[in-house]
Amino acid sequence: MKQAGYYDESTNGVVVMVEPYSQKQQIQQVVYRILDANLDRAREGLRVIEEWCRFGLNNVQMTSECKQLRQEIASWHTAELRAARDTLCDTGTEITHPQEETRSGIRALLQANFCRVQEALRVLEEYGKLVNSNMGIAFKQMRYRVYTLETNLMGYERHQMLLRARLYLVTSPSENLIGTVEAALKGGLTLIQYRDKNADDTLRLDLAVSLRDLCRNYGALFIVNDRVDLALAVDADGVHLGQQDMPISVARQLLGPQRLIGRSTTNPQEMQQAIADGADYIGVGPVYETPTKEGKAAAGLEYVQYAAQHSTIPWFAIGGIDTSNINDVIDAGASRVAVVRSLMQAEQPTLVTQYLLSQLNRIQSERK
Repeated sequence: MKQAGYYDESTNGVVVMVEPYSQKQQIQQVVYRILDANLDRAREGLRVIEEWCRFGLNNVQMTSECKQLRQEIASWHTAELRAARDTLCDTGTEITHPQEETRSGIRALLQANFCRVQEALRVLEEYGKLVNSNMGIAFKQMRYRVYTLETNLMGYERHQMLLRARLYLVTSPSENLIGTVEAALKGGLTLIQYRDKNADDTLRLDLAVSLRDLCRNYGALFIVNDRVDLALAVDADGVHLGQQDMPISVARQLLGPQRLIGRSTTNPQEMQQAIADGADYIGVGPVYETPTKEGKAAAGLEYVQYAAQHSTIPWFAIGGIDTSNINDVIDAGASRVAVVRSLMQAEQPTLVTQYLLSQLNRIQSERK
C-alpha cells in the first residue's frame, strides 16, 4: 500500500507523478486488509471443523451447516478486498503462541478453531459496518449460528465419547489424587468423575481445574459429582447426581443441552425414572457392598441383569467392582463399569486400568 507522498513511476522512460492516497483512502485500504484477513481466517477455521463433522462424526446436518457458512462468507470476499492483501508486509504472520503449536486432542482442536472463527466473525461484523451496513448484520447473524453449531457439535462429541467409554473412574480423596488419575489416563481411561464430599470449596475448585486440564490433555471426559455450580465454574463435561440431589430437569436448565448428566440408581424404578427425566447415563448399583456407599445394601447382579435387558441409555455397573469380580459383572450383562477403590488404591493404576479395559473390550468384541 502506498504511503503519503509522491512517487516516481518510470514507464518507457517517461516519468509520471502519482498523487498520494488521501487519508480516507489509506484507512479504507487498512479496513480492506482487515476484512480480507478475517474472511480467510473464518473460512479456514470452519473448514477444519467441517472435516471432523464429515469424516469424524459422519454428521450430514453439521457438515452441511459448516459448508453453508463457508459459502456465505466467501460471497463477501470480493476481488476488491483480495486486492488489498499484503502478506509480505503483514507483521502478524510472525506472531505465534506456544498453544498454537500443539493440540492435545480433537476437542481441543475443535474448540481452538471455534474460537478462531468466532473472533474473525466479530471483526468482520464490526469493520464490515465501515464498508456495508448489511455486512455487519450478516456477520452478526453468522456469529450466532456458529455459537449454535459449537453447542451442538461439542454436545454431540461428548455423547459420542460417552458411548465409547467402557471404564469410569470415580475418585475418592487421596494425597496423590492427580498422580493416580494421570496414571489411569495413561492406561486408556476416558471418563473420570471428581467426587469429594468433605473438602472445602477452595480445594475442590483447585483440584477440579487440575483434573479438568488432565482430562483434556488425555482426551477424556470430566464429570463433577453433585455440584452443578462447580461443574459450570470449571467448564466440566457434565455432572453426576445422586437420588437426593437436584432434579435432572433443573440441572439441565443450568447446564444446557451440551453437557452430560448422570444419575445414580439402585433399582428398576429409579432407573426408569432417570431415563424418563432425561439422564444421559446412569449408574447401576451398588453391585456389591462397598464403604463408598456405607449403609446401602448391595443391589446385586440381578439389577445388572435387569439393566442389560431394559436400559435404553448407557449405564455403568458400580459398587465394589475390581479385578477379582469384573468378569462376574460382565457375565451378568455389563459392558461398562465404574470403579473407585480398585483404581484409587491400586499400587499400579495404569496396569489395573489396562486389565479392566481389556476385559471390557474383549467381551464387547464377542457380543458384536
